Amino acid sequence: MVALVLAAALLAQGGAMSGPCSGADPAIASVTSSLLGNVGSVNRYRLAVTVQNRGSKKQSSNVLQSVVMFQNAWKTDTKGIPPLRPGQSYTANFTFQRSAEADEHSTRFRFEIQFRQPNPPGSMDCNLGNDTYRLEV
Repeated sequence: MVALVLAAALLAQGGAMSGPCSGADPAIASVTSSLLGNVGSVNRYRLAVTVQNRGSKKQSSNVLQSVVMFQNAWKTDTKGIPPLRPGQSYTANFTFQRSAEADEHSTRFRFEIQFRQPNPPGSMDCNLGNDTYRLEV
């Protein structure tokens, strides 16, 4: 039962249950939220999205990829990600504002790695199962 719950939690966060793939594998490794401050009744937050190449190969120098932020199902921002070597990480920072009176966990985010080149990504992203991350703030 514990293994089933752990597997469901990993899948919910975009984790992969399969073994290593033979290529590059950019994955959203983590997303952290921090309050930057407030002006009047508006809070300003930073969301730091860390992408890591968990694969065994480097990405080619002509890869065009980005992290896209969706807030409550609306696409709100995009940040480019440079090509990554195996084990290398890159952090993209996003900001958002909301009412200081908003309920906890009332704002939902989804982050996705998207490719413009190559498309489909092929060996530049051999595991699409870890390219999405969900967060409630």
